Amino acid sequence: MGDFNVKVGQHGNEKAVAKHGLGIRNEQGEQLVTRCDEHNLIIGNTCFEQPARRKWTWKQPGDNARNQIDFILVKERFRNALLSAKSYPGADCYSDHIPVIAKLRLKLKYVKRRPRNIKLKLALLKSDLSLCQRYSVHVRNKFQLLGELEEPEEQWHQLKTAIT
Repeated sequence: MGDFNVKVGQHGNEKAVAKHGLGIRNEQGEQLVTRCDEHNLIIGNTCFEQPARRKWTWKQPGDNARNQIDFILVKERFRNALLSAKSYPGADCYSDHIPVIAKLRLKLKYVKRRPRNIKLKLALLKSDLSLCQRYSVHVRNKFQLLGELEEPEEQWHQLKTAIT
């Protein structure tokens, strides 16, 4: 995010800018395009043919000149997910800038978390006698607090809870 007053213009020799930009590139535009090429980014606004009213994003107060200085940057890898990117003049947003909106087609994948396995260091219990005694007392105290349980499943669950 930032307001750099960048004008990238139309397609040059770089991958970042497509042929549907608006205006002539300025010095800040050169820097942005160079950064985009270095980081494999594309400028989404320049990828789609739009009428001129859907390209400009800023109008200088008191002047009729319109410029495209706000952009949506997307990783080149996600170029096919970008469906459209255009400005919406007439949006009531109390700014001299026009909002730029992109539509993306995303496929989200549910990643199932595996339960975390707890590894007990049994070798440490065998080698350290004081640790073994403290652990034994700790487990015995946990069982005394439990009292009498009737169901074997409930006993197993309580044992598991006491050990970990």
